Amino acid sequence: MLLDFLAVICFFSCWIGYTRFARKKAKTTNCIARCLHQHRIHWMNELLTREVRVGEAALLANLERNITFFASTTMLVLAGVLTLFAQIERLEFVIASIPYSAAPTDAVIQIKLGLLTFIFVYAFFLFTWSMRQYGFLNVMVGAAPIDQDGSNDALQRYAKQMAVVQDQAAHSYNNGLRAYYFAMAVLCWFFHPILFMFASLLVVYTLYKREFESRAVRAITEGMTILDERKARLDD
Repeated sequence: MLLDFLAVICFFSCWIGYTRFARKKAKTTNCIARCLHQHRIHWMNELLTREVRVGEAALLANLERNITFFASTTMLVLAGVLTLFAQIERLEFVIASIPYSAAPTDAVIQIKLGLLTFIFVYAFFLFTWSMRQYGFLNVMVGAAPIDQDGSNDALQRYAKQMAVVQDQAAHSYNNGLRAYYFAMAVLCWFFHPILFMFASLLVVYTLYKREFESRAVRAITEGMTILDERKARLDD
């Protein structure tokens, strides 16, 4: 039981610690969140110069569809997890039959299922909040006037606020995806708490490599540099 307790502490330390670390590091280091925010500012500024915004509407609708898919999937997963509460004895038998797995008890299995339930409920709230924020952004896009030459300072500030709303919606979506990653780590707890701790650390490593050191990050950063150079030439 002590090993299970240590594994849970390790799990929440990894999740909360990485979230805070990533938020702080993104302020000074190029990463997916930081670079995409700059791309969103460029996108919203370009949006103001267009009279016809069908393309933007399609892109935003596509982003919302992705989030809607995860929100719906989360409800299905929750239904499955809650169903397992009525199958504790069968689940205990299955786990006990796996080689090298820790001996399960009804109370411990209920705690594990409860943690999974908490994670997916949390993810559902994040996904639905992200969907609402994209709805707010659609309203702002619909209200945005036209700035054909992109020289109106007030409208540029408006474009930046649209980018902020989109950025917050993306952060909620990203945090929901992180919840899914860490839920995968919790599945390892059903086999052994040491495997659970290892999986939690592996999730942190995977998230860090993808968000800060992946090829996608390098490409997005280079794209941001190209857009900044283009904007500087136009301003000159």
